[in-house]
Amino acid sequence: MCGLLGFISAHGDAGALAPAFGPALHDMRHRGPDDDGVWSDDDVVLGFRRLSIIDIENSHQPLAYADERYHIVFNGEIYNYVELRERLTSEFGARFHTDGDTETIVAGYHHLGPSIIGELRGMFAFVIWDSHEKVAFGGRDPFGIKPLFTLTDERGTFFASEKKSLMDLAPERRAVDTRALQHYLELQYVPEPATLTAGIERVQSGTSFTLRPGAAPAYDRYFRPDFRPQRSSDPEALYRRIAEALEDSVAKHMRADVTVGAFLSGGIDSTAIAALAKRHNPDLLTFTTGFEREGYSEIDVAAESARAIGVEHITKVVTPQEMMDILPLIVWYLDDPVADPALVPLYFIAREARKHVKVVLSGEGADELFGGYTIYHEAISLAPFDKVPGPLRRGLGKAATVIPEGVRGKDLLRRGSKTLEQRYYGNARIFRPEEMGFLRSFDPAVGHADVTAEHYAATTHLDGSTRMQYIDLFTWLRGDILVKADKMTMANSLELRVPFLDTVVFEAAAGLAVDEKLTQGTTKFALRRAMELIVPAHVLNRPKLGFPVPIRHWLKDEMYDWARSIVLESQADALIDKDAVLRMIDAHRAGPHDHSRKIWTVLVFLLWHGIFVEQRIHPDVPETVYPVQV
Repeated sequence: MCGLLGFISAHGDAGALAPAFGPALHDMRHRGPDDDGVWSDDDVVLGFRRLSIIDIENSHQPLAYADERYHIVFNGEIYNYVELRERLTSEFGARFHTDGDTETIVAGYHHLGPSIIGELRGMFAFVIWDSHEKVAFGGRDPFGIKPLFTLTDERGTFFASEKKSLMDLAPERRAVDTRALQHYLELQYVPEPATLTAGIERVQSGTSFTLRPGAAPAYDRYFRPDFRPQRSSDPEALYRRIAEALEDSVAKHMRADVTVGAFLSGGIDSTAIAALAKRHNPDLLTFTTGFEREGYSEIDVAAESARAIGVEHITKVVTPQEMMDILPLIVWYLDDPVADPALVPLYFIAREARKHVKVVLSGEGADELFGGYTIYHEAISLAPFDKVPGPLRRGLGKAATVIPEGVRGKDLLRRGSKTLEQRYYGNARIFRPEEMGFLRSFDPAVGHADVTAEHYAATTHLDGSTRMQYIDLFTWLRGDILVKADKMTMANSLELRVPFLDTVVFEAAAGLAVDEKLTQGTTKFALRRAMELIVPAHVLNRPKLGFPVPIRHWLKDEMYDWARSIVLESQADALIDKDAVLRMIDAHRAGPHDHSRKIWTVLVFLLWHGIFVEQRIHPDVPETVYPVQV
């Protein structure tokens, strides 16, 4: 897992920009402390920072292939690279000069063309330059595990693993995209392909591109999640298929020339991954974080799981002062604001893990694939409202508006009065439109349908719960879960691998019927049955907790003055009514209503604005992050 930087010139003068790549690459040094490199010709500059995981002594990038016809920069891991190399050798006589996965991609492109991207089983973002055809080809993995930002201006097109590196090369790019800001306040992240910086976008998950000098990138979606729910006639065979797919994925995710550990939160997902990983590394280390507050820690449960599966366990307890001290640095690493408080404990446990290992496995993606969120039951429980005539249904919504906050049934009526397309836009819902009076650029025409409409249109044949899963793959998963996973681990020069987000595992999950995922008593029913012989009994049916953060309590006390100071010092007055935010902070402190997630969302944006727009806040970024081999 590394950091790439690329430029395709529109005018054949790329070499003149090569000297600027050094400082821009330096800003992503945490992604690759082990090695760096820059290669250029008249049309292209390619730069790289490497975190060495496979074929450590070789596979330096930018990597040349076929007598330097091609040069590639690649961030990620290809877990089936061994099998691909064997195929390319036997079918095409491909020759390899390294033992790594990077050369496999470019060799595959040479022999198979753009279709190679559909053969890659892994997490990736890459750019290949073909100097004979004068064309660049690249793309991102199916689920969007690895990031890739892009910027096109009069000079040409840039690509980078970190947006801040593009801002180094285009320092005039500081304006806030107010449409993206409104989406952020609603969702707690900026949805793809936008970023919060006008003119800089992201290559979307599951998308490839071709680019010729002087032209705009031409994108192609090569992967669409194809859910095909159908009840199995042989449930036991279904459970075996799921277990075998996950076991195969974990086995391939353990391929590395360095030490691999695992995050262990105490739930079924991470415990299953850790238990399977131990089969390949008997000395597996696991890591958990938590807080010294009842109800906000899985340390005890995770420790019990670690004992049950026989692995050594390391914990990190996070204090409110540590959260306040580290948040500006975390926002710098993020590039774009993500208002998920779980970022902070994830950063600290990644920092702790990096003292012991260079790679960790984690359980992200299980909920989206196997139906793990409680809210997925909502499509079932609100199904009776679908039979209510439209005018009467809208009348129920109006009735909900006059019921006082906190009265039981208000939210049921409000949500039941809306269609699935109107009410569900992913697992994060922060500010509703009527609550955004503090946003000076608020536009009532901007809403979550901008993000979800095309995905709902593609799923009209599916049941409501499965449609919610599909929406989450394109919103919550790639906008929040995978961004924080990538950014917080890479901030500590730690590679994170997610075995659930594997195309073979997805195939095993895609055919599950609704009642094989959701029952009255639980979620992820089929996965739990599949893991019965792998996961300890005390974890198997335990409710999901994750990494909850006690900001609801801390913003009333330990964090109150700190939160007010962020608002008062901010120079984002043209975008945010700061007085309204201060009133929100005071109202939260006074109670009884909980505004903590809303406050946190605004605070993270104001810190981002202070760092990247005002350039007033300068976090103390480590010059080197664990550069040694472990």
